[in-house]
Amino acid sequence: MRFDFLHPRAESRKPYGQRVLVDDREVRVTSPDRVLVDGVTKAAALEYFLAVGDGILGALRDRPVMLERRRDETVFFQRRLPQGAPEWVATVRGPEYDLVCPDDLATVAWMVNLGTITFHPWPVRREDVDHPDELRLDLDPQPGTDFDDAVRVAGVARELLGELGYAGFPKTSGGRGVHIYVRIEPRWTFTDVRHAAIAFGRELERRLPGEVTTKWWKEERGERIFVDYNQNARDRTIASAYSIRPKPGAPVSAPLGWDELGDVQPEDFTVATMPARFAQLGDPHAAIDDVAHSLQPLLDLYEQQGAGDMPYPPDYPKMPGEPKRVQPSRDRDRPA
Repeated sequence: MRFDFLHPRAESRKPYGQRVLVDDREVRVTSPDRVLVDGVTKAAALEYFLAVGDGILGALRDRPVMLERRRDETVFFQRRLPQGAPEWVATVRGPEYDLVCPDDLATVAWMVNLGTITFHPWPVRREDVDHPDELRLDLDPQPGTDFDDAVRVAGVARELLGELGYAGFPKTSGGRGVHIYVRIEPRWTFTDVRHAAIAFGRELERRLPGEVTTKWWKEERGERIFVDYNQNARDRTIASAYSIRPKPGAPVSAPLGWDELGDVQPEDFTVATMPARFAQLGDPHAAIDDVAHSLQPLLDLYEQQGAGDMPYPPDYPKMPGEPKRVQPSRDRDRPA
């Protein structure tokens, strides 16, 4: 899909006055030739996101999205609506945020113009920001492991999901990892969803001893695939499907079918290659909203495991039921 810039408005004499028509809305595009990542200009990034429009909207629609903005050599995250935003940009507001909630491609295009190529949606919808509708399983390779190791673990995760009666939807992270999303009924708290992820990770540890870990401290993980349960804590985010990752080659986070997971590599999916794939196959995650599952089976498993909670990230306040949050090698009270 290609687009043409509209003529600059009469009152503007400079290129930054150019606009593009998206969803019958005019979106201002400043510095379209500015390179955002590895030769990909702002105009090329915009063309990419329009080409995978249904996919990126499926990943972002009605979700509060934190913007990872790129400006020259600076990268920063934005939780509040920038000044001068069009009145049609939908948001959700809280005490410490005013986050964009995209409901059309024009809003995506507007975010791209701000230098956003990686989108960080919350696992909630804007009508209820306290109850996630998505369980996120992040299989993160540690030093000494790679994407192929994560894929092998994902295969066992698929078996476990089947036993639970869950439909899981895998994607590449855009790096070496694998993400699996499960739609859940928005009835449980962030704490509940995080406990469910812990239970899932512990069960993978049991089934794949020596290959999987839920250890929070890096010094304890070893050469294993880390199940990052804290990606389900409040305010934590994962790069969305179809996001461009700021890495050489401009890879993208690619939704996949289970049967193709073992036949691909992360570098197969880039800004250059994804549009043709999308035109041919559509969105492998198109059916993700068809069924929302109960979280109760994993919460029951969490209780049956009896191991209790695990540490939160260091920027969180001390949470109820959390064990001591101290790196083991620095724990003076730990037995020798």
